[in-house]
Amino acid sequence: MSTELWFLLVFLVAAGAAIPLVMISEQAGRSLGLVDRPRRGEVQQHIVPRTGGYGVFLAFWLAILVSFLGMPAELVRLPADNARLVGVLLGSLALLPLAIVDDARRLGPTPQLVGHLVAATIPVLFGVRIDGVATPFGIVPVPEPFDGILAALWIVAMINAINLLDSMDGLAGGIVSVASGVLFLRTLWFGQTSIAVLPLALGGTCLGFLTRNWHPSRVILGSSGALFLGYMLGAVSLLGGAKIGTAALVLAVPILDVAWVAYRRIAQGRSPFRGGDHEHLPHRLRVLGMSDRSIVLSLYAVSVLVGAAALMMHSPVPTVDKMYLAAAVVLGVLATLAVVARVTSARQAP
Repeated sequence: MSTELWFLLVFLVAAGAAIPLVMISEQAGRSLGLVDRPRRGEVQQHIVPRTGGYGVFLAFWLAILVSFLGMPAELVRLPADNARLVGVLLGSLALLPLAIVDDARRLGPTPQLVGHLVAATIPVLFGVRIDGVATPFGIVPVPEPFDGILAALWIVAMINAINLLDSMDGLAGGIVSVASGVLFLRTLWFGQTSIAVLPLALGGTCLGFLTRNWHPSRVILGSSGALFLGYMLGAVSLLGGAKIGTAALVLAVPILDVAWVAYRRIAQGRSPFRGGDHEHLPHRLRVLGMSDRSIVLSLYAVSVLVGAAALMMHSPVPTVDKMYLAAAVVLGVLATLAVVARVTSARQAP
């Protein structure tokens, strides 16, 4: 089997399997009463099962199994790559019990954070690290044990970014699809063909899930899906040629939205961890009169544009120019968040 056919097979299995598996998990959620009901301050305004993530999880694992069985003979993973891959996959399994309990009982932030740290530590134990950080002056090496600590914290940050992003129909699944596509291309760019199957499978499952999650959604990710997607995105961005800067740029909007809301809460003397979705960008865009579909499509477009900028970071241009590009993206997003926050606050004022 050629590499191209292998990629196509994995993608089709991921997307094709996600559709029926998400439908099955949707029906299971209704039968078990695991549904989300509208709550004050949340963007979600209709009752839906919160079990779609289990279908996403199973479809991803099925695609990975197919990739192992059909892997082209010319592709050889180094032992270190195999170890890191095993660690990433085991870590995703460790999140499953936490997600099941949270979907059933709504855990508080402390036990959730502990579970996130445990799952994020597993790939670190198998060799996943952040060895260096790019600066205008070159790569700054990260010494042990901080390389592992930084990697675990990065994965935890991605888990929470996607979890908070999952506040509107089609939003998290679509943006993770875009991010996965960028990571797939970037990994291929670095010649890490055997690793590229991970973001490919992740993106495929998300696209399959979107057939049931597009507005008005029939099912949502729930903790199982949001935690899994965030974890995989964070972990995959540390493998092969995919660097955290790529994922950070693609997810610049949700990451900076979380940081902006946390800053505003602290400035107002409140806890940065407590509050509703009404403070985040999707809800504020709603206040401006945008429909749910318009909001989601707009954020898709921003993610694609920023993803293109992330790929340009790999082009043969001076490092300083790349840093200027990254800074422009960050400042542009922050300026947008500030303007939207000011306008919506003025409209909501009595």
